[in-house]
Amino acid sequence: MIWPEGKIAHADKPPSRRWWERQHVMQVIATGMTVTLTLLLGFRRFYMYGHNDFPTWIRAFYQNHIYKENFTRDPLFGQVDFSRLEQGRLRGQFWSVYVECPKTDPADQSDETYFETLRDTFQQIDLVHRLIKSHPEALALADSSAGVQELFQSGRTQIASLLGIEGLHQIANSASVLRLYHALGFRYANLTHECRNTFADSATPPTPQHHGLSPVDRAALIYEMNRVGMVVDLAHVSHATMRDALALTRTPVIFSHSSAFALFHHERNVPDHVLDLVRLNAGVVMVSFYPAYTRCADPARACIADVADHIQYIGQRIGYQHVGLGSDFDRMPIGVRGLEDVSHYPDLIRILVERGVPVKELAGVVGGIVLRALGAAEDVAASMAEEEPLEDSVKPFSLRRVYATLGYNRYYHRIA
Repeated sequence: MIWPEGKIAHADKPPSRRWWERQHVMQVIATGMTVTLTLLLGFRRFYMYGHNDFPTWIRAFYQNHIYKENFTRDPLFGQVDFSRLEQGRLRGQFWSVYVECPKTDPADQSDETYFETLRDTFQQIDLVHRLIKSHPEALALADSSAGVQELFQSGRTQIASLLGIEGLHQIANSASVLRLYHALGFRYANLTHECRNTFADSATPPTPQHHGLSPVDRAALIYEMNRVGMVVDLAHVSHATMRDALALTRTPVIFSHSSAFALFHHERNVPDHVLDLVRLNAGVVMVSFYPAYTRCADPARACIADVADHIQYIGQRIGYQHVGLGSDFDRMPIGVRGLEDVSHYPDLIRILVERGVPVKELAGVVGGIVLRALGAAEDVAASMAEEEPLEDSVKPFSLRRVYATLGYNRYYHRIA
């Protein structure tokens, strides 16, 4: 055994205390250099996060009025604003276009129940598009994995912005609406939010309706999402719905903001047997920062280390190629300690590096993995381009009264 300075070490002559102190200092310096180098190199890559409720926050606290003085102040009330997004070195984001579930009887899933939800969703879509247009220095609309990569490689600093809906209650039972959302920039759809709907059971109501996906529509809507290139998001669904969707989809799924059930037994988190299915599906679990899903003993004391625990648990069980970052900023009342707002993203990366997560793996965790899933969905959609779209069932509409009013009854009888 050789100690420093080329001397042979003997069992009865251990290295001096000074030597150990020097080794410790060198180790600290090396670790710091590794972390710094990782951040410098890593942030030249794209950083893509799965879920941010900034548009919801704007609706709640600014009534979607983004041209008034109180919205241009810095910093904004909440966990997100443009200066903090820059500090967090964010390069890509799925913005959540969330509208709450109808405040009616959960059993009433008629089309009429969702009309107000549909209007509110289009207001939120308009908000995101106006936000991007009014802040071109900070945001740029992207509608594909290639578009995100092109924006990054161009050297521009805007955040590549894609949209996601948080529950199929927002499509008002209509595949036509789903397709329109895709045309407007949506690239993932959560099957449920906190309410079940015509298509699937949510994680939160205690009594399931379908025991997973709806027996009537279970294959049809997953098929249509695959056909148009809309990524299937399972973040809010029941465990049974997770299994059903993974068995049917042709594309990788994502959990846009969920964590490990094994570390915290909450219905919103992903159990081990589903994690194993996610690995087979080539899907991605994008870890949430929501304190109530992060730490079971005392959510109020949840901290950045707890979030890192969830990332490492999932990465070690099914591989870091299936882990991403979801966040959920501007939806939670308060962030975990150390991740209070979007400016603290680099702190999470530093902790993961200090824990020994390889830099190569982290490059995927911070964005490459979810773009891979989006690209796979685009490839499947291209392969299904010749397949027919799913058509809505619409109520019969008679032209008899119209023709009678106009005095054209004879023409009506000819075509009826």
